[in-house]
Amino acid sequence: MTAKRMRQFAALCGIGAVVAIVSFFTLSQAEAASGAKAETRPAPAGLPPLRPKDLALPSPAAVPVPSEQSPAKPREAQPSVTSSAPGESACMRALAAVAGNRIRQPDAMQYRATESTCQVQEPIVVEALAYRAADGPGTVVFAPPVTISCAMATRVSQWLDDTIQPLARGYFGQDLSRLQVGGGHECRRRNRSTAGPLSEHATGQALDIFAFVMGEERSGGVRVMVEKPAGLAQDRFLKAVRQSACGAFATSLGPGSDAAHANHLHVDIQPRRSASTRFCQ
Repeated sequence: MTAKRMRQFAALCGIGAVVAIVSFFTLSQAEAASGAKAETRPAPAGLPPLRPKDLALPSPAAVPVPSEQSPAKPREAQPSVTSSAPGESACMRALAAVAGNRIRQPDAMQYRATESTCQVQEPIVVEALAYRAADGPGTVVFAPPVTISCAMATRVSQWLDDTIQPLARGYFGQDLSRLQVGGGHECRRRNRSTAGPLSEHATGQALDIFAFVMGEERSGGVRVMVEKPAGLAQDRFLKAVRQSACGAFATSLGPGSDAAHANHLHVDIQPRRSASTRFCQ
């Protein structure tokens, strides 16, 4: 190679070196910049470490199993408690549940029927019956106490509450306090005859009322005698009472009907041929 060509090759190599140096410097700056950006990125979250092979799995919670030798006992049912006395009927329990009613079963030795037909179904002794009053429950006393059937006592209780007490307040401005009564259960024939059918009193289905008392007689109370009312107010009161009794009972007999009922009001619930039939005099 001539000297001239060597100088030309050297010149060419110098230019290439410069170009190579410039390219290398540019590439180095680009890598430095990309490296800086890579350092600013957040590192990916690492995965949890693997479970060691010698770590035992947790055992499930133990469920208690009852032993065959001591089985679980079922809960025993609580016995029901009742306050009813032996021999009490549903009718008597219903009357006894009303506050103010004073009733009881008749004494077994005293209640004896002289005839087989003189039997009272569900007999009770009535001492007092309650009714609704303006200032609370009121009570009417039976003087003396009478033995009648529970069904008859229930009907009388309704009649006193629905009709007689309002009439007493309307005519005299006082509450009903006492009934003078008689002729409850009594084994006899009608009108005390020696022959003929038995009276409704023989089966406890009847009641005789001789007087109605309002308030306290010693302090301005009023006594209305069925046989002879005193004054216009008492007369009208008794007429209203007898009219109401004709609807409440199957039979209602009083003064003017016959000599046997001249001094009292007889009421009974003895069924008649027709349920809608009433006998009122």
